[in-house]
Amino acid sequence: MLRRPLAVLLGLVLAWIATGPAAAAPNTDDEGASKTLRVQLEAANKGHIEAKAKLANSKKHQLELNLQLRKVQEQLAVVSGEVAVLAAESYRVGRLTPINMMLNSATPNEFLQRASGLELLAQRDGAAMRRLTEAREEVARTKAAIDNEVREQAKQVAIMAAKKKDLEKALGIGTAGGFVDASSPLAQPAPRNSDGSWPSEKCIVDDPTTSGCITARTLHAYNQARAAGFKRYTSCKRSGGGGEHPLGRACDFSSAESTFKDSDATGDDRTYGNRLAAFFVKNADRLGVLYVIWFRQIWSPASGWRAYSGSGSAAARHTNHVHLSII
Repeated sequence: MLRRPLAVLLGLVLAWIATGPAAAAPNTDDEGASKTLRVQLEAANKGHIEAKAKLANSKKHQLELNLQLRKVQEQLAVVSGEVAVLAAESYRVGRLTPINMMLNSATPNEFLQRASGLELLAQRDGAAMRRLTEAREEVARTKAAIDNEVREQAKQVAIMAAKKKDLEKALGIGTAGGFVDASSPLAQPAPRNSDGSWPSEKCIVDDPTTSGCITARTLHAYNQARAAGFKRYTSCKRSGGGGEHPLGRACDFSSAESTFKDSDATGDDRTYGNRLAAFFVKNADRLGVLYVIWFRQIWSPASGWRAYSGSGSAAARHTNHVHLSII
């Protein structure tokens, strides 16, 4: 009587063993990399992103200074014209002096009138010369400020180049094809500081994917991905281990619909992952992306797509989920 139910139960157990259980979350506390590599990745990418923001702010300031210089030069031209007119008038009629004024005065009243006129002329001439001097000094200051911005830009470009070399040295591997999709939608930019840098954020926002917390910028990236149609299973905050997950600055986006499969993505799941990775890369500057990992490749602002060989499971190789880290 019990043989048939037992046979059915045994069949279900064997089928479960054969297919393997769905992973509840990627077992990638170290993102498939050593702690040293993760530290190098974060330092190089943060340095690159900060230098890029400073470079953009410097270029903006230089543009403002160039506009200011144009206005000051226009003012200088006007004042120079006024002074030139005064100089020509003095050359034509001769500059009036107090002695000339007294000799040519027939009466005391006329003397006073001429003295008053001389004072007005002196005030006019003096004001014109002061404006000329101030305009010239302003031009000189503005040009010096522009020169400083050019030097600052050269400095930031050098920093970016150095950070790129640091990252390439840390990875020790060649470039990769990467994931690019020109049709990826544009995300809404996350808030920045007035100078273009990213504000420091703490893990104080409720994580919609777990019972933990994430940063506001991470939540923004998550919401923008969902708004763009990427709504499959996602897990962000994770306690323990290294990387950005414990800090609330990372999310794992499963390529599968409702969980993390312990196998490489194929077919529609693989296409979904490709498109999602391309979306984050296209909007990296808008969202504050630190790096993206997908299907044995890693993208960062400093080096672009590179090969990334996480060892072991599909989770470690990032072939079943797209990893996103936010600065």
